[in-house]
Amino acid sequence: TIMHRILEGFIKGEGHMDLTKLGQEAGTMAQNIIDKGHFEPLEEVWGLEMPLWYPGLYAGACDVVGVYEGQPAILDFKQSNKFKKEEWIDDYFIQCAAYAVAHNCVYNTTIQSGVILISVKGGDVLRYVSTGKEFQHFTFEWLRRVDLYNKLQASGT
Repeated sequence: TIMHRILEGFIKGEGHMDLTKLGQEAGTMAQNIIDKGHFEPLEEVWGLEMPLWYPGLYAGACDVVGVYEGQPAILDFKQSNKFKKEEWIDDYFIQCAAYAVAHNCVYNTTIQSGVILISVKGGDVLRYVSTGKEFQHFTFEWLRRVDLYNKLQASGT
């Protein structure tokens, strides 16, 4: 939460600090994302901590929605104690796809890209991007999960 607030403040051009021990650690992790230039490809910001919903099905709030590397995208910030391989974070991309489906429905956009920025304790920053057919796969997986949930709800399971 603290790291998110610091990163959102940076994007808005506002400064945020938290001088508690936890806040200083989160500040370092946020600063690593900033210092390594991961916001330079962010060309437009459409929303920060933006509430999104698919009418009648689900709701949530994404970290950033906008244009990243020339493509409409959902950005999600994560922090981790250890390095994460891209093949370990499918659920993060599925979450981005859920937000994209909701944004596309409510705002008539065509988001087909997700960007995951993971600040790893110790200084590394991982940047993973999903787009095209890969992102469509995550979108289909999200819709499959929603369908399964609805079937389970209808059956009383």
